[in-house]
Amino acid sequence: MDIRIKTYLLDILQSIEEINQFIGENRDFIVYKKDLKTKKAVERNLEIIGEAVARILKLDPNLSLENAKNIIGTRNRIIHSYDNISDEVIWSIVRRELPALQIQIEHLLTR
Repeated sequence: MDIRIKTYLLDILQSIEEINQFIGENRDFIVYKKDLKTKKAVERNLEIIGEAVARILKLDPNLSLENAKNIIGTRNRIIHSYDNISDEVIWSIVRRELPALQIQIEHLLTR
């Protein structure tokens, strides 16, 4: 595996881990919604994940990453349509999508 791709995969894992740390163990949406610093930190890490996926696909368009276009699209929406991103959408991504992405990235790194 190209060292740059491996670096981007590790960046994705680090961002997922940071999001999990920021949100904490209780994973309470109401607490998240009221915590501006946590929301901004989560959004920033989602931007990093999206950018890393985009860079990976530029290096290897054939690398299989589920939902790659959606991940990149989320990054673009956070950056370019920041006023149209709801807390509910971000929360849903964190709760539903990131665990599966983490497993997929860990699998790619162990191949």
